[in-house]
Amino acid sequence: MGIDTTCSNEEWLDEAYKRLLSKMHAQCGRIGTMIPYSPKKGKYFDCAKVEQMGGVHFWTNGFWPGMLWQMYEATGDELYRETACGVDERLNEILTDLKGVDHDAGFLFLPSAVADYRKTGNALSLKRGLQAANLLAGRFNPCGNFIRAWADNAASHFDENGNVSGWMIVDCMMNIPLLYWASDVTKDPRFSQMAARHAKTAQKYIVREDGSCNHIVELNPDTGDFVNNPGGQGFCQGSSWSRGQSWAVYGFALSYRHTGEEDFLNTAKRCAHYCIANLAVNDWLPLVDYRAPETPRKYDSTAGMITAAGLLELAEHVGEYEKNLYVDAAYNILRACENKFANWDNETDSIIDGGTFFYHDEDGRNTEVPIIYGDYFFIEAVLRLKGKSLFIW
Repeated sequence: MGIDTTCSNEEWLDEAYKRLLSKMHAQCGRIGTMIPYSPKKGKYFDCAKVEQMGGVHFWTNGFWPGMLWQMYEATGDELYRETACGVDERLNEILTDLKGVDHDAGFLFLPSAVADYRKTGNALSLKRGLQAANLLAGRFNPCGNFIRAWADNAASHFDENGNVSGWMIVDCMMNIPLLYWASDVTKDPRFSQMAARHAKTAQKYIVREDGSCNHIVELNPDTGDFVNNPGGQGFCQGSSWSRGQSWAVYGFALSYRHTGEEDFLNTAKRCAHYCIANLAVNDWLPLVDYRAPETPRKYDSTAGMITAAGLLELAEHVGEYEKNLYVDAAYNILRACENKFANWDNETDSIIDGGTFFYHDEDGRNTEVPIIYGDYFFIEAVLRLKGKSLFIW
């Protein structure tokens, strides 16, 4: 399907923004302070009330308030602020019931409490954000300089023994900005030092020479020595899970923003060029795994949305030639995915269909479906291009 070439990038952006305003206003009034993940029969349900999905602790629960804070920044409509604050209140339960807290504290609290604090200066949100940062910092293992991903047994679908004390994953590159932020507001360098050390360990063991990435790396938790790189959510061990690639593009660009370390910028570029090369040969539509067999062909629109947003972040830190390369690629991804996957019907929930949670989805319930973080990063990217986004990372 690819890109609709009947209009310019600017014309496409104006139309996408106009549709976004209409769709999000309708959704906000309908969804309110529910916490959505993926709609059933076109309607969201409150996944925070479903314990089988992880309840209020589930890692994606910060993205709906993130969408609301982005729309509040863009429009000034108080409905978005009031609704976002209502969701933030619900997420406060995570900080009083710690049984499900893991490295995804960043995904939960950067788009919610930290977004609120950045936008409004809310002292309670500052407190929540710093409490979440302390929980994330508590997962740092100085033997190996990495942030442990999951609790034991939480990743039993990856490790039959449930022992994941030495596991780090590429996704955490998007969680560690919570630590950079905490250092910024407290003037305590310990948080940012942990974040930067984790990023350097990820450079060493997660990112490959060609810019492709492992999803998971297992280190010896007592020595920090490399043990293994399990396959994770992609096709197999040694393959190239596209959402993991997108976390690397955006995450290393953010580590450069927060530290100024040139090596992080170069790593972000290497991962970005790998993604661009693989997307360009597939009409800018992201496969679930860039190294999976040609059939069955499975897409993951969420990987495209995150990559596009990451490329726009990267474009802010480079010269004019590279900036044009990254912005053009972001437009290509957004336009191709919007053309193939967008749902602009105001009466149904979600915007971007075609998201896939993991490659080996036996029953297909999480293959090419709408997923909330795809919508979040689509909104962030569109608003960045319009100059109307709230920086939350």
